[in-house]
Amino acid sequence: MKLLARLVFWITGWKVSGGMPPGVRKAVLIAIPHTSNWDLLYARAAFYLMDVPVRFTIKKEIMVGPLGWLIKSLGGIAIDRKKVSGKRKQTYTEAMVQMLKERDELVVMVTPEGTRSYAPKWKSGFYHVALGAEVPILVGFLDYKTKTAGIGPMIMPNGQMDEQIEELKAFGRTITGKHPKQGIR
Repeated sequence: MKLLARLVFWITGWKVSGGMPPGVRKAVLIAIPHTSNWDLLYARAAFYLMDVPVRFTIKKEIMVGPLGWLIKSLGGIAIDRKKVSGKRKQTYTEAMVQMLKERDELVVMVTPEGTRSYAPKWKSGFYHVALGAEVPILVGFLDYKTKTAGIGPMIMPNGQMDEQIEELKAFGRTITGKHPKQGIR
């Protein structure tokens, strides 16, 4: 896959910047800005090139047959929202926290906007996952203006969610998405 990623970056003129911070084995990695379906291709290729063992979550019901095998080979991991204490299904956030706590090494990628369209308010699940699992939040980015993919700042959630999300958005405003009008403002 790394060879294919190199080929994609060579053909399209993209480059990588930065890499996984030393010593970080578990994290929530937010991918910003998310303005195009092309983002997955470039992000996936970049993380192969940077040796970032990034994974993404998907409902277990989708992870069946050939499609499931393909998604798994690209880094997908099934989320099973099993019942908690036989009463209710756990939330997606609870399932991700549990997954991070159970593993020695896991970097989970999410898109905080929750859509490819402009989103004035980010979904906060990524923050709650990182806080609950006591892992840092890394910022993965794709800058279409400079054709650079990389890893930017890292923060440790401290419960001051609004302030910390604003800090992450401030970095995101320096990055140009494929469709700039849909990016972070």
